[in-house]
Amino acid sequence: MAADPNRKPFSGWRNPLLYTSILLVIALIYVGGTFYVRRAQNRELERRAAETEAVKRLADDARTFEQLGGNEFKILSFYATLPAIHAGEQVQLCYGVSNAKTVKLEPQTNAVWPSLSRCVEVTPKKTTEYILTAEDGNGNSKTSKLTVEVR
Repeated sequence: MAADPNRKPFSGWRNPLLYTSILLVIALIYVGGTFYVRRAQNRELERRAAETEAVKRLADDARTFEQLGGNEFKILSFYATLPAIHAGEQVQLCYGVSNAKTVKLEPQTNAVWPSLSRCVEVTPKKTTEYILTAEDGNGNSKTSKLTVEVR
């Protein structure tokens, strides 16, 4: 078959599939680039937020550690829930120690052990002085005294 002599040469502008395909590829590259850049920005923001949270958590942990006695061996607290009671009533003696190996409460029949916050019930028959002794295992000891008055 012979070529049509009246036919015009093929032009890209006459083929709508060609230029719409090119526009579609350009649009896809733009959208893909936008998604990529935003994803990178989000990752950077998440990384910064995680670093900030880690620094804050570290500061909170250090503050809590210091509030609980830190590395120091000491009696944090020793008190009675009621300073005066009637005969036959119970009272709680509460104590807290940091970095202690053993704890002794005299006079006391209940077992006691090192704790940051613990209470034991006692029933004194007369006004009694209680002595809390904490030892750190290196030969160091600390004592604290309190009196529960019985009326």
